[in-house]
Amino acid sequence: MTRVSYHTVEVDGVDVFYREAGHRSNPTLMLLHGFPTASHMFRDLIPRLVDRFHLVAPDLPGFGQTKAPPHGAFDYTFDRLAEVVEGFTRSIGLDRYALYIFDYGAPVGLRLAMRHPERVSAIVSQNGNAYLEGFSDQWGAWQAYWREPSEANREACRASLRPGTIRDWQYGTGADPSRLSPDGLELDIAYMARPGAEEIQLDLIGDYKSNVALYPAFQSYFREQRPPLLAVWGRHDPAFLPAGAEAYRRDLPDAEIHLLDAGHFALETHAEEIAGLVAGFLERVATD
Repeated sequence: MTRVSYHTVEVDGVDVFYREAGHRSNPTLMLLHGFPTASHMFRDLIPRLVDRFHLVAPDLPGFGQTKAPPHGAFDYTFDRLAEVVEGFTRSIGLDRYALYIFDYGAPVGLRLAMRHPERVSAIVSQNGNAYLEGFSDQWGAWQAYWREPSEANREACRASLRPGTIRDWQYGTGADPSRLSPDGLELDIAYMARPGAEEIQLDLIGDYKSNVALYPAFQSYFREQRPPLLAVWGRHDPAFLPAGAEAYRRDLPDAEIHLLDAGHFALETHAEEIAGLVAGFLERVATD
C-alpha cells in the first residue's frame, strides 16, 4: 500500500495543505470536504481506495491545516474557495480527475466542473446538495441571514458553530453511536475554537445563498455535460434530505443513487460501504 503523504503548496497567498496517496498513473479522485471539517474526514476512505486510485484531498481556506489570511483580509466566499482550489489543481498538475463532493465541497467542486467540464471524469456526491428538494426544514436561521444580512441574523447563525451542535446535531443525528468515533468531531470542534474561525464561518454561512442561486446552472451543467454521477447519501442527514440525492436523476437519468442507514457524516460510520460503492463506480466510468 502506498502511504498517505502530507504537503503544502502556495496558491494566491494561501498555503493549501493537502493529503495525497496512490500512484499518479492511476485515475485521480479529488476529495473536497465540507463544514465544519477538513480533509481528515477522509482518513478512513483513503486507505481503502489507495491501491486503485490516486487520491488528493485539500483543506479549503478557513478549514483544517490550510493557512489563509485572517478574517477581513481574505474574501471568504464560495467563489473564492473555488478559485483557490482551481489554482491548487494547476499547482500540483491535475488536469483530469473525478470529484468526491461533500457538503460545502459540493458547490466548490461544481463550480470547477462548470468552468472546466473537460477535466472532470465523474462525480461522487456524498450528501452534497445541488437541488432545492435536498433542504430540510432546519435552515431557518441561515435563510433569514441570506434574506437580511443584519448583525442580529448573523449572531443567530452562531449556534451552528457551537460544540454541542457539531457533536450532537451534525455528527450525531442518525448515526449509530457505537460506530461513531469521537476523533473527527472533536478535531472539528477544536478547529472551530481557533481565533477568528467563527467569523470566517459566519461569512461563509452568509454567502451560502450564492450556491443556491447557482443550482439552475449546476443542473444545466449536468444536462449538457452528462458527467457520470454516483450519489451515496446518509438518509438520516438532518440538513440534506434523501430527496436531494434522488433529484440528480431528473437531470442525469443514469445517476446511481444509494441511501445508507447513516447521518450527514456517513464516512464516520460507513467508510467501508462507501469505499466499495465508489471503487466500483469509478472503475466502470472513470478509468481513462
